[in-house]
Amino acid sequence: MSISTKPPSGMRDFLPADITRRRHVIKVIERIYEAHGFVPLETPTIENLATLTGKYGDEGDQLLYRLLHRRDALKRALDKEDVGEADLADQGLRYDLTVPLARVRAQYKDLPRFFKRYQIQPVWRADRPARGRFREFYQCDVDITGTESLVAEAEVCSAVSQVLTELGFEKFTILLNHRQLLRQLIKAAGIAEEMEGTALVAVDKLDKIGEEGVIAELSERGVSDDSSRKLLDLIKAADSNEATLEKLSASLDTEEAVQSIADLRKVLELSQSTAASGHLRLHPALARGLGYYTGCIFEIVVEDLNGSMGGGGRYDGLVGMFGKEQIPAVGFSLGLERILLVMDERNMFPPLSEGPDIMLCWMGVEEAQLLKAANVLRKQGLKVEIYPEGKKLGKQLQYTDNAGIPYAGILAEEELEGGTITIKNLKEGIQTNMALQEAGNLIRRRS
Repeated sequence: MSISTKPPSGMRDFLPADITRRRHVIKVIERIYEAHGFVPLETPTIENLATLTGKYGDEGDQLLYRLLHRRDALKRALDKEDVGEADLADQGLRYDLTVPLARVRAQYKDLPRFFKRYQIQPVWRADRPARGRFREFYQCDVDITGTESLVAEAEVCSAVSQVLTELGFEKFTILLNHRQLLRQLIKAAGIAEEMEGTALVAVDKLDKIGEEGVIAELSERGVSDDSSRKLLDLIKAADSNEATLEKLSASLDTEEAVQSIADLRKVLELSQSTAASGHLRLHPALARGLGYYTGCIFEIVVEDLNGSMGGGGRYDGLVGMFGKEQIPAVGFSLGLERILLVMDERNMFPPLSEGPDIMLCWMGVEEAQLLKAANVLRKQGLKVEIYPEGKKLGKQLQYTDNAGIPYAGILAEEELEGGTITIKNLKEGIQTNMALQEAGNLIRRRS
């Protein structure tokens, strides 16, 4: 029986061209995040289940990858003596980057009061794979902890907006809402407080299942059609941000609603002075499914793309779940896989070099001399590959051209005796004999 060479469902191999594109995007993200004052952080792939569970809502908890690491318990389960014992594992794969940040913020007391970190690492979710959705994927997060100031919201929105702009995205929108406002809208629709979680989950699916789907789901859970339709009417956005604010103000008068509306207005005002200017749109239907959000929430949508390209929000209560100190926080996460997918489909990548600058081809020279020449070129900053077998020169040049390597460096006894190398530009067919020590300058100048 043959073994399948395919990776597990929802997982992928990344070949050199894939890695080159990923690195290009990540370099842009890192540069802009750092320009906004964020510092890097990395956390373990595996977290304790106590860290992960209870933070993402019931549906999120069901998507956690749990580790079976107790050998005896697993053996008993396989022997069918006690199947339940196999669930005793107490660790799982990282589900997102926000909860690990909250744990780190509670663990290390010497971190700055205003800790601004970025984190670019893979996460895992036992979700159903689909176009642009995988079980292993990278998130690119920026978060600010330690302040309730809405400047933090404006900063994270600015950072992700500048990233998308520099990557070539022109028509993207950051949807903006407030979790407390949404709760007040649910209350105003006549939905009981104990049904709030159900309503949030249903509203979060509005773009996927439509209004009738939301009504049907709420009905199944005991919410009347009248209340459901009133909620859908309340969460409809108007034609402009200002008109939406006016509609919300006219519909709600509770203290929580008034404060939430004021927060949204302030974030819109602050963002006019940042890279996010013109990209924010109020969207009262935005729910964000994760259970830890407490204030403003965001989601990025791009024209002609189903689903979001990233999201985030304020989560003032999350750090306090790991310790006594309550530390406010806000963050934004970009989905690397979605960015790469859209950029590839829309031919948004610039020309990228994914391999060596030059291939050393050779005839009648010792391998040690060949390696010495390669070392000289590498010290000049070139990426150098050596053709490993001394076959006919024509075959070596053909292989180099097929591999997409722009230059061939030809070494024979004559070149070695004179301290030179013959450089052939395979695209233009131009061939030049020159000093080995000057080859780097020539290739960099023509590349």
